[in-house]
Amino acid sequence: MDDHILEMRSITKTFPGVKALSDVNLQVRRGEIHAICGENGAGKSTLMKVLSGVYPAGSYDGEIVYDGQPVRFNGIRDSEHVGIVIIHQELALVPYLSIAENIFLGNERRGRGGLIDWNKANAEAAELLRSVGLEEYPVTPVGQLGVGKQQLVEIAKALSKDVKLLILDEPTAALNDNDSAHLLDLLRRLRERGITCIMISHKLNEITAVSDNVTVIRDGRTVETLNLHAGEVTQERIIRGMVGRDLESYYPERESHPGEEVLRVEDWTVWHPTQDRKIVDGANFTVRAGEVVGIAGLMGAGRTELAMSIFGRAYGRNITGRMFVHGKEIRPRNVSEAIDAGIAYATEDRKHYGLNLIEDIRRNVSAAALGKLATRGFVNGNEEIKVAEGYRKSMNVKAPSVTSIVGKLSGGNQQKVVLSKWLYTDPEVLILDEPTRGIDVGAKYEIYTIINRLVADGKAVLVISSELPELLGICDRIYTLSAGRITGEMPVGQATQENLMELMTKEKELAA
Repeated sequence: MDDHILEMRSITKTFPGVKALSDVNLQVRRGEIHAICGENGAGKSTLMKVLSGVYPAGSYDGEIVYDGQPVRFNGIRDSEHVGIVIIHQELALVPYLSIAENIFLGNERRGRGGLIDWNKANAEAAELLRSVGLEEYPVTPVGQLGVGKQQLVEIAKALSKDVKLLILDEPTAALNDNDSAHLLDLLRRLRERGITCIMISHKLNEITAVSDNVTVIRDGRTVETLNLHAGEVTQERIIRGMVGRDLESYYPERESHPGEEVLRVEDWTVWHPTQDRKIVDGANFTVRAGEVVGIAGLMGAGRTELAMSIFGRAYGRNITGRMFVHGKEIRPRNVSEAIDAGIAYATEDRKHYGLNLIEDIRRNVSAAALGKLATRGFVNGNEEIKVAEGYRKSMNVKAPSVTSIVGKLSGGNQQKVVLSKWLYTDPEVLILDEPTRGIDVGAKYEIYTIINRLVADGKAVLVISSELPELLGICDRIYTLSAGRITGEMPVGQATQENLMELMTKEKELAA
């Protein structure tokens, strides 16, 4: 039997005006975990969509050999029929249906008379849940589960289809450390059962921890395949293949020259929208001109809720406290008034709240400040194009033109459009919530460079991040948040991951 379960030969895929893949080759051995990595827009997801039939035979050039036979898939059902299952980054689950209903959706367990046999479905679902290590009742609605558990339901669904080759696109992008570790352990167990896995990921530490081989793709072309058991394959080595150069530092150099205080928040308290509990409790902090200030906290600490409540009371109720911009107290009652007061907030969820994915770059860039382009209620279209084109060039957004649909851009380029939108409002304070989530190291470096450029121009930047190395790499000062309370403030020169974590868990330890 051929040692390779999959060979993709000279795959070329072209979209109008863009060659997404050019002569890409991929070989995957049976029973291995094979990682695919590259910068955003390199063509990783496009290649997997070609393999799984999302892009059907005839829409690309090249050949796919699976299990020793040439194959031509005209849709996902064709690839699933032979044991290839893809789990996309945006999970395809129905929140109001039960776990069992989601697992067997389109593949229902039927009994006599063609009716669904729910006892059989729930029993088989329970067995599948045990196989992925998920202790939940099959009748539980999927919407009641966290993202990590939903990811396991997707894998259980794949196993129900007698999967031989499992493709996971950024499986841990939205997971916390514990859920990520659990998922990686599951992939190891699947490998022991002889199931081949292809994993697309930006998290190089995870790639080096679980993968057998890694294929690097850059600008739609195969760069190389590295055997991680051969030794001398470091994260730096993979990065060099991804970006075509050595990143001398993960974070660009910046001289810090903080100026006058721009934002002051005093005794800020926020209550949960529907429950009788405080989400933010008496928070006090400041941000100065030309300064990057970080907020570190564990999941559930209240970081995003704090930012959204400041941004025109976009979250919470019974919000109390005082807020000052350049020494003048402001009391924005909504998002529009917050923008007028000089505050901008780039959400952590760019796909749902930060962008209109079915619109083009031009409309997204102008969305938060249309008043600057309007005369007597009419938007000057030519000026709108001119403004968007300026940001496309200055932000290095990789797209043919400003009429490109944002939903078709890579994650890193989408994030640049989000930043462009808020920079066009000319804010005094820019709040960035998880600004580099789900984007690769090359695009991260570009985002950090943009942040440095903003503070060099005198902007005040507040960064929320789950990655402590990121905060240590780009910030001047870091506040720690735990259970809604500010538990510490530290200059970055004195901060370490250890002492930050101690402060991030301080309130919980006191409560215990």
